[in-house]
Amino acid sequence: MSKSSENPQVPINPHPVSAAEVIPGDLVALAPEDVEAPRWYVVTHTLPESPETIRLTLRPPLGGVDRDEVLGRERPVTVACRRMDVAGVPRLSTPPLDDVEFRDEDRVGSLRAVDPGAVEVTFVRRWGAWHRDLDHCAESPVSDRDVRRWAADADREGFVVRHHPRPVREAAASGPRRVVVTGLGAVTPLGVGVDELWRGLLDGRHGIRELDDEEFRELPVRLAGTVPVDPVTLLPRAAARRMNRAAQFAVLAAREAWADAGFVDGGTVESGLDPARVGVSLGAILGDASVLVGGDRKLRDKGPRGVSPLTTPMTVPSQAASQVSLDLHITGEARTVTSACASGTEAIGQAIDRIRYGRVDLALAGGAEAVVTPAIMASFASMRALSQAGLAEGSPSRPFAKDRDGFVNGEGAGVLVLEAEEHARARGARIYCEAAGWGLSADAHHMAAPDPSGSGVALAVRRAVRDAGGYVVDVVHVNAHATATVEGDLAEAGALRAVLGRRSVPVTALKGHLGHLQGAAGGVEAIAAVLTLHHGVVPPTVGCREVDDAVGLDVVLGEPRELPADGDLALSNSFGFGGHNAVLALRRLGLA
Repeated sequence: MSKSSENPQVPINPHPVSAAEVIPGDLVALAPEDVEAPRWYVVTHTLPESPETIRLTLRPPLGGVDRDEVLGRERPVTVACRRMDVAGVPRLSTPPLDDVEFRDEDRVGSLRAVDPGAVEVTFVRRWGAWHRDLDHCAESPVSDRDVRRWAADADREGFVVRHHPRPVREAAASGPRRVVVTGLGAVTPLGVGVDELWRGLLDGRHGIRELDDEEFRELPVRLAGTVPVDPVTLLPRAAARRMNRAAQFAVLAAREAWADAGFVDGGTVESGLDPARVGVSLGAILGDASVLVGGDRKLRDKGPRGVSPLTTPMTVPSQAASQVSLDLHITGEARTVTSACASGTEAIGQAIDRIRYGRVDLALAGGAEAVVTPAIMASFASMRALSQAGLAEGSPSRPFAKDRDGFVNGEGAGVLVLEAEEHARARGARIYCEAAGWGLSADAHHMAAPDPSGSGVALAVRRAVRDAGGYVVDVVHVNAHATATVEGDLAEAGALRAVLGRRSVPVTALKGHLGHLQGAAGGVEAIAAVLTLHHGVVPPTVGCREVDDAVGLDVVLGEPRELPADGDLALSNSFGFGGHNAVLALRRLGLA
C-alpha cells in the first residue's frame, strides 16, 4: 500500500489560486491549515454548479474514496504547483473489519492517503495485541477494537486501512531441527535433586551457610552457598575417589536428568541409544580448585612421592564432562566450555546447535563447579566483590536490592537433557519446553568489571531472541544473572530496559537463594527457567526487600507469581568476568 513508481512523491510548492482556476490533476489543499497538516487532494473532475459555484471531485493522492466539494468560484485554495495523473491515483475504499476474526501474525497496514509524503505503517498482531515494532517495543500496542475503529473511520479521515491475514506456512523440506528439554537434574545449596531446588525457590528459602572448617577461619568472609550433602556418600566409593567434587556434582545431576528424561540406569546402551549419537556439553571455570591446592600442600609436606597420580586428571576443568560421559557411556562428544560465569549457559547453547544441525540427537548440557576454597574466597574478598552481610536478616545475597553489597560464592551443578524434537516424540518422551535459541556477545571493556552501558548484554539478549525465531514482544519472563554487585545489577537492568522497552516483564534472580554458582549458575538457572515455563509460576527474588530505584524492572518479590499468558519466551542470562555474555531463550509449548 506504500507509494509505487506510478505515484512518485510529489514536490509541494504551495501557491494560492481561486477555486475557479483549478483543473483536473491539480493537487489541492482547501484551507491554510490543510497545507500544514498536510491534507491534500487530487482534483479528478470539475463541474460548474452555478454561475457563482463550482463542484470539485477530490481523491486522496495516495488513493481512497472520492468526495465532492461545492466551492465559490472566488474561494481561495492552495495548489501544490504539480499536476498528477488522475488515472494513476487508485480509487479505494477501506472495507469494515467488524466481522473479521483476527489471528496472531495477521498484519494491518495504515496509510494516511491525504499526505503525499506518507508511508504505510504496518502493525503485526502478537499475543492478542497489535504492535508497530515487535522488537523495540517503544510504543504501547493497540487493541483489536482500535484496529476495527481505524477501518470504520478510514474513508472519512483520509486513510486507507488493509487487513492482511497471516500467510499459510508450508512445512520446510529440511533445515535446523527443533530442540526440546526432556530431563532435568540438579545439585545445589538447597539440596540434592530438582524437587529440592524448585520447592526451595518457591518457598523463598536460601542455602547460604557459614564455613566453619579450620581452613576458612582467618578469612574476612566465611559465608557461601554450599551443597548440604557430601556427594561422596551418594556415589560408589571407588568411582567417587576418581572424581573431583565438581565432577561428583555433575554425575549426580546427570543421572537425575537421565532418569527424568525416561532413560534407564546404566547409560546409553541400556536405554537403547546409539552412544555415538549422544553428547555432553558442560561449563566450568576451574571445576574443583581444591585438588590442585591439595596437591601443592602434599608436595610441600611430603615431597613428590606424596602427590597422587590422579592430581592432574582431577584438576582439569573438563573432568566433569569426561566423568559424565564415562558414567553413562556417551561417546558422541564430551565438550567443556570455559567462559567465566557464562560457561554453563554457553555450554547449553553449544549443545542446542550440535543437535540442531545433526551432529548428535541428544545431549546432556549445563554446568558444574566447586570453588568454595580458601584461596578463591580470599581472592574474591580482596576484590571487594563478596557481600559483607550476615545471616541474621535472611540471605546476604541481595540481587537488585538497594542495600546489595556483593555476591556470595557457591557450588553445585545443573544438567538438562536436550533432544531433537522428532527423537523425543518418537519415543513418547515428556517435553518440558523448547530450547529455542541462544546468544553471545563480549563487552571488550574490562578484565573484571561489566560495561556500565550494558550494550554487550543487550546485544546477547537480542541475539538470543532472534536465534529463537521470536521477537521481543514474545518475552514473558527473565531469569536474571543479577549477582547482587552494585555495578553488575545496574548494567544488566539497563540492558533489559533497553531491549524490553515499555513492556513490563516479570524478572527474578536466584542468587539470593543459592549464592553465585559460578560455572554451574547457567545450568541451574536454566532449570529454574524451564520449570517456570512448565508450571507457569515465577519464583520470587530472595534477599531483596526493596528494589533499587535505578533498576527500573518488574522484579518479583515476596511470593511466587503466575506467569503472564501474553508471551512464550523465557530468557536465562549469564555474564562473566572479562565481558562474557550468554543468554538462553526457552519457549513454552502450545501457545504460539
